[in-house]
Amino acid sequence: MADDFETHAPVSAGAPITPSDSVELSHFTRVLYVGSDGDVRVKLISGDEVTLLSAQGGAMYPLRVRQVFATGTTASNIVGMR
Repeated sequence: MADDFETHAPVSAGAPITPSDSVELSHFTRVLYVGSDGDVRVKLISGDEVTLLSAQGGAMYPLRVRQVFATGTTASNIVGMR
């Protein structure tokens, strides 16, 4: 049976994210963990900006993120994993 994800290792590193309107992350994420409920405004690696409205605390979102904005983000305890 073919394994389409053979070259995709599980998440192996992560760091807390401090939302910022001017500073991009040092690494793109593979997963964004949101610790508490709220909105999360991000810039994806494509450059598109989106807001996750009412993101659920304790959830992991499979997003390739380059920046989490302070303006428009009300959720907290955000962790970027790669």
